Amino acid sequence: MNLEKPSADFAEKGDGLSVTLKGCWVIDNAPAMHLILEKLPQLAGKKVEVCGGEITRFDTLGAWMLFLLFQRAETRAKVVRQTGFSENLKKLIERTGKIPQSQPKEPPKQNVIVRRLQALGAVNLLMCTHYGQLFTFIGFVMVRALRALAHPKQFRMTSFVYHIEEVGFKAIAIVGLMSFLIGAVILNQGAVQLRQFGAEVYAVDLLAVAQLREMGILLTAILIAGRSGSAFTAEIGSMKVREEIDALEVLGLNPVDVLVLPRMLALIFIMPFLAFFADIMGALGGALMGWSMLDIPFDSFWNR
Repeated sequence: MNLEKPSADFAEKGDGLSVTLKGCWVIDNAPAMHLILEKLPQLAGKKVEVCGGEITRFDTLGAWMLFLLFQRAETRAKVVRQTGFSENLKKLIERTGKIPQSQPKEPPKQNVIVRRLQALGAVNLLMCTHYGQLFTFIGFVMVRALRALAHPKQFRMTSFVYHIEEVGFKAIAIVGLMSFLIGAVILNQGAVQLRQFGAEVYAVDLLAVAQLREMGILLTAILIAGRSGSAFTAEIGSMKVREEIDALEVLGLNPVDVLVLPRMLALIFIMPFLAFFADIMGALGGALMGWSMLDIPFDSFWNR
């Protein structure tokens, strides 16, 4: 149905202004009605006569727009007079004007202590959720590992050996280099401090305690977590995006048996060897530093 657009004709009438409203004031013409309200001319100090005899159709929204038009005119003009409006339209305008307008409610102000406690509770809940998911995953992996022990033929030995090479042998270079440099730095800095007391030789003992007991395994774990852990995450994440994990489930294969167990067991198997290698390289770096800068012979170093 084609609806006539609402319009308003303004005409000067003596010392006043005549406004003739036309068209269909219904919800389908809401943008046009709103535009009429926005374009009301300057009415300050004038007598305004609003004629609604040419309004062909109206509904509740149209009556509400007319009420707003009268309200704005009364706040700006000296006198406002309505002519030509039907009785039904007058009653509807009057009823819509009596509807209470809802005011936006301000959110209740909470006590600072309550707000802080709520934030702390949300953080604790999030941490518990994450740790719960982590422990659930570890438990599920342990169950699958025990099942693999009970059925060794189902264990993917080829994947296990492949990941030993990826995690272990290909990481020897970076682990050895970092451990060598850390050992040299520990011995050098320890000797600089102990020189004040004439106890430079005890820098060797410092290296043994720091490197063999702490730094060797810690540095190796950090390097493997950054190198191999991130690679595992990226690889499995890309498989998830390409729906390869869903394909494994469709084939009747458990993704934990195929993707998680070989990697995790390879890490567990190779870490002691990498830690031992890191300790040896750290001691070697300290021995070279002691021989070149502190004049500590190799035999004295190894004896200490």
